[in-house]
Order: sequence, then structure tokens, then C-alpha cells
Amino acid sequence: MKKYPRFTCFSEYNRLIKEYHEYRQNLPKEKLVAYVTSGAPIEILEALDIVTVYPENYGATCGVMKVSTRLCGEAEKAGYQQDLCSYAKGHIASSLNLDSAEPVGRLPAPDMLLCCTNICGTVLPWYQRLAEIYDCPLFVLDIPFQFSGDEEPHAVAYVKNQMKELGAWAEKLAEAKTGTSLDEGRLEEVMTLSKDTIDLWSEIRSLGVHTPSPISISDLFISMAPVVVMRGKQEALDFYTMMKREIEERISSSIAAVPGEKYRLLWDNIAIWADLFRFYRFFAEADACFVADTYTGAWSIPLSLDDPIEGLSRAYTAPFINLNISKRLQVMESMAADFQAHGMVMHSNRSCKPFSFTQGFLRKRFTEITGRPVLSLEADMCDTRSYNPGVLRERITAFLEMLSG
Repeated sequence: MKKYPRFTCFSEYNRLIKEYHEYRQNLPKEKLVAYVTSGAPIEILEALDIVTVYPENYGATCGVMKVSTRLCGEAEKAGYQQDLCSYAKGHIASSLNLDSAEPVGRLPAPDMLLCCTNICGTVLPWYQRLAEIYDCPLFVLDIPFQFSGDEEPHAVAYVKNQMKELGAWAEKLAEAKTGTSLDEGRLEEVMTLSKDTIDLWSEIRSLGVHTPSPISISDLFISMAPVVVMRGKQEALDFYTMMKREIEERISSSIAAVPGEKYRLLWDNIAIWADLFRFYRFFAEADACFVADTYTGAWSIPLSLDDPIEGLSRAYTAPFINLNISKRLQVMESMAADFQAHGMVMHSNRSCKPFSFTQGFLRKRFTEITGRPVLSLEADMCDTRSYNPGVLRERITAFLEMLSG
């Protein structure tokens, strides 16, 4: 069996994430807690010293720790449909105390909820249910779908008005509990840290263009948590500074993420968290490295500081999953060319409909335009009942044999 180089900075990552969870399990009573969706503008909340908690991150953690299937089953017994997102079911089961087993300790109860609709439609009824469970206020930041594929000025203006309303709403709640007001200087400080972290994460993702690639998407999936849940904090920026330095050392020493790299692949959709390491190792054993993906780029959209509120509005309107099919195809084409990919693997994710519904068209057009093959695999990001490793392995083997000619 091959030996794969491990990033030494991951020990710092483990410490960082452990502290993140421990702090939220032992919060001072005076702290204001907000549950937020993964695409929410947390910079505003961070500037108000509001502690953010991510149910989606919790769902992914449940997947990695292989407790999602049990939690999803408990939610279904309570009346939730099997086709519902496994993140949502797992977290709702936990919130309703349907299962006493907790992967990282029970999350602190929220004082407020921030739901941003730039990722999927499921988050809205999910957060409406959480508002009922916890009897707390909910702010819905409505992000229009980008039908044109390009920035739509009216959409940005619409979101900007809501960003101002969000600031006033969050400030009112913060003043009532902690006496904290929204200070423009503090917001600029947080946004600068957030921008620098996002830019650094984008640079890290881009380093997969080197041959052999010094980094694989399994490395990105493992290390993405800080840019998701700690944007606007110095600790996230420090970690990615360390990680980038180590990747650059790999490049100078020609150290490959997958020793003997022969095939360079793209990945579309969320990771299969429940089998993250074994799944990607199967490709790596055949000398195939996933050098880029469409998922982790959701947190690499540039953030402008010229007008903080407008900068937030532009950035949070433009995630990959909020773009039309033509724009998504352009992104995939560019990635294939830039990263010199031999093909792509699409995860037809039972839980994430917005990511998966368009894949049939994208797969066909991507191959027609680029000449590169695409493998589509049906699974789920967390629920193992929708994951058959034996069937997938057969299809993966045939795909790799096709690449080898």
C-alpha cells in the first residue's frame, strides 16, 4: 500500500478545531449565540461579538464520525422524509434530543437564527423548524438565483438592502443581551481578516495546478473548516498561512500528494463524508489525484472592502451553487484547462438536490466541449444507506481503466 505525505500543519488544525468546539460547549452565559447557514455573512455577527454555530458543519462532522445514518433514522421515525437533506435530519434529530449520542458534544442553544438562501431551498424550512424548537427569532437573507450567470445589479442592490436590515436586527439583539453596538471600525477589521483568509484559501486551492499536484481535494475537504466557520478570525488566517507555506515547500521539493501521479481529476459536489479517506484512497492507489473541485470554491469568492456592505452583498450572491447552468459549465471548463485534468467525477448526492439536478446536462456538455470523460456516482454525503461501496468500486475501476487507455 502506498504511503501518502501528511501535512504537518494538520496537527495545528486539529488543535484549532478542538478549541473551537470546546469553546462552544462551555460558553459564558452572557454570550449571544447564532445558528447560521454555511453561506451566511458572518462578518456582521463577528463584528458584534456574536458566537456563530453551523448546523451544516455539525452534519458533516456526524458524517465523518459515522453517526449520521442513526440520527437520520431517528428523524424519520419522528416524521421527517428520507429524501430530506442528511445534514438537516441529523441536526434536527439532535435538536429534538432524539438520540443521546453526540459526535462533538451537544451544540449550544441559539438565541437567534440567520438563514441565507444562496445555497439551497432546504435551509429555509430547516431554520423555520429550528425557530419553533428553540423559540428564537429568525432572519432570512433572501439571495436571488443568478439566472444570467453574471452579476445582476438589481440583485446586488436587493441583497444590500437586506444586509443593512440584518445589521440593524443583529445589533438590536446584541445590545439587548450584551450591550454591544455595531462599530464600523470593528466591521472593517473583521472584513479585512475575512478577505485575507478567503484570498489565502483561494491561493491554496490554486496550487493544485502544479504537476505533480502537492495537494488533493481530500486535503482541502479536511482543512476547509476554518474558512467556513472562522472567517474574520486571526486564527484562520494564521492556519492557512502555515498551510500555504508547507504546500510551497512541497512544490519546491516535488512532493506529490499522490506519489506516482498519472491521472488528474476534478470533483463535483460535496464530499462523501462517511467514507472520506477510503473512497479517495481507492483512486490514489490507481495513481489518480483529485486536483480541484467545485465545492470548496464556495468560500473563495473575493471580498471587496471599498464599501463593506456592498462587498458582502456581491460576495454572498455569487456561490457556485447559486449560478445558472451555463456559468457552472464555464467554471468546470476553466478548471479542466487550468488544472490539466484528464476527467471528472460527479457525486450525484441524494441529499444535495441543487448540486445534483443539473449534473446530467453538465456531464454531457462538459465531455462534448472538453473531450474529457465524466464518471457519475450515486451516493450521499452522510447517510450510508445511500452508499454502496462495492457498486461504486466496480464503476470506478472501469473508469480508471478507460483513462489508462
